[in-house]
Amino acid sequence: MLFLLSLIFIAIIAYEAPGLIRQKMWRELAAFGVLLIIGMIYSYGQVLDLPLPNPTKGIEAVFKPVSEYLEKILS
Repeated sequence: MLFLLSLIFIAIIAYEAPGLIRQKMWRELAAFGVLLIIGMIYSYGQVLDLPLPNPTKGIEAVFKPVSEYLEKILS
């Protein structure tokens, strides 16, 4: 399963990266790399049955204060 997962990530990189490099889209390439690495970590963690933190809790921690602030302002 790890081999298949690695092949899938290599295929994604081979499909996406050359176009970004050719068009000199460096910021997009950096964002692609960061998101790909996060995806790889979580994918390999799932395959290896590692305990992973829930990404929803991180998103909630960021947006809950913003939501509460906007509720105060708009009410």
